[in-house]
Amino acid sequence: MRKALPLLFLLAAALPAQHPNIVFLLADDMGFGDVQALNPDSKIPTPNLNRLAGQGMTFTDAHTGSAVCTPTRYGLITGRYSWRGKLKSGVLDGYGFPLIEDGRETVASFLKKQGYSTGIVGKWHLGLGFVRGADEHDIDFTQGLTDGPHTRGFDFSFIIPASLDFPPYVFIRNGQITRSTTLQSATQFPGFLRNGPRGRDLTVQDALDDLTAEAVNYIQQRADEDKPFFLYFPLTAPHKPALPHPRFTGATRLGPYANFVSQVDWTVGEVLNALESAGVAEETLVFYSSDNGSYMYRLKPGEPDHVSDPTIQGFDETHHTSNSGFRGTKADIYEAGHHVPFLVRWPGKVRPGSRTDATICLTDFFATVAEVTGAALPHDAAEDSFSLLPLLTGKGEFSRAPVIHHSSAGMFALRDGKWKFIAGNGSGGRQKPLGKPFERPYQLYDLSEDVGEMHNRIEQVPDVAQRMEKELDRLRSAGRSR
Repeated sequence: MRKALPLLFLLAAALPAQHPNIVFLLADDMGFGDVQALNPDSKIPTPNLNRLAGQGMTFTDAHTGSAVCTPTRYGLITGRYSWRGKLKSGVLDGYGFPLIEDGRETVASFLKKQGYSTGIVGKWHLGLGFVRGADEHDIDFTQGLTDGPHTRGFDFSFIIPASLDFPPYVFIRNGQITRSTTLQSATQFPGFLRNGPRGRDLTVQDALDDLTAEAVNYIQQRADEDKPFFLYFPLTAPHKPALPHPRFTGATRLGPYANFVSQVDWTVGEVLNALESAGVAEETLVFYSSDNGSYMYRLKPGEPDHVSDPTIQGFDETHHTSNSGFRGTKADIYEAGHHVPFLVRWPGKVRPGSRTDATICLTDFFATVAEVTGAALPHDAAEDSFSLLPLLTGKGEFSRAPVIHHSSAGMFALRDGKWKFIAGNGSGGRQKPLGKPFERPYQLYDLSEDVGEMHNRIEQVPDVAQRMEKELDRLRSAGRSR
């Protein structure tokens, strides 16, 4: 005769499994070639990112929603391309007004409804509700903010307003600026800063360490709760100012930028170690990516570069290729602008050391976590987001609309299979010729054999270009791709 099971065991078995914790680390201006797991020739040590890749899945064809930071962050948080809203080109500065529309669901507000604790530590760069005087830069730093992550679904927030080269240089905790300010003077690259107010508790070279400590503390505190947590950790590096903490001086022989990449890797290690020490690593889904490609140019062999002169924003390609073999830099419609690292670890679900060449976009994060939690996406949210869960688990078929790329100047491109169609006649960003959006001749590249985008095929296969131009127009005007 079978022995009766204890009542508590039966009750526990009847309860649904708790959703995983979710951590998304987003580097700032890290190129595909800055990660050794993606660029074996790199001389920059990235042991923690290599570890993350070895323990999870590496996406080799991941793209940001834009080639610059503000619109990419909007897309990540909302699952919607930023150019569908009011920001058609460029980025906000540190004084920018809120970009996310009132009433729009964010991944944080969505996960909060699924029972998650939600937190953000790091660079926001989506506009804030500062209390202002007669001028938009005239801020009352003693007053709480009327808009920010604390009003967009995040239970906890410890942020800086924008990139660490944009004033005001202040920490903001749960909508309140943490300290009074002093004046920060402008400096030149690699320590590039603009004039403006700086919080007395913010030291530029300590900022990433301070944010890391907050992120680790958040993990430690949430790990003791009886519900899952979501941590969004958008880093400040290796974006300008290229000022790594002094202890990373000499971490590489490739100058301050490479040393900063080493500090980013260390930061990733601190987060992974915090998950392990808190006993929640096995139940945490970890994402790592970058908001766009690196701003470091690829220079010809023998040219003066960042190694010989730290004020130069570029590497002799025999020393290092921040954007791997891609054409261009951050801000460009070419691959270097938006083709980024993307690593995912989920113990027991994602096969260690696996890789996929599926073309994806950071907007896909929203739909992915929705499917992970078993919750349906509202029709009026995450309009450009497609779940990556079939790729991560190997169960089911992954399908998404062609990815739309967007440059800092508002140039569009469409990626469909091996083909990339560019609706413009240049980079649309920093690399010359800059060109202009929607000015011909347009461009068409076969990335299966020309990842460097050197051979424009538009005259050889005009039917492909015409088909893709029509599809780009359709997706842009439809208001959604999902």
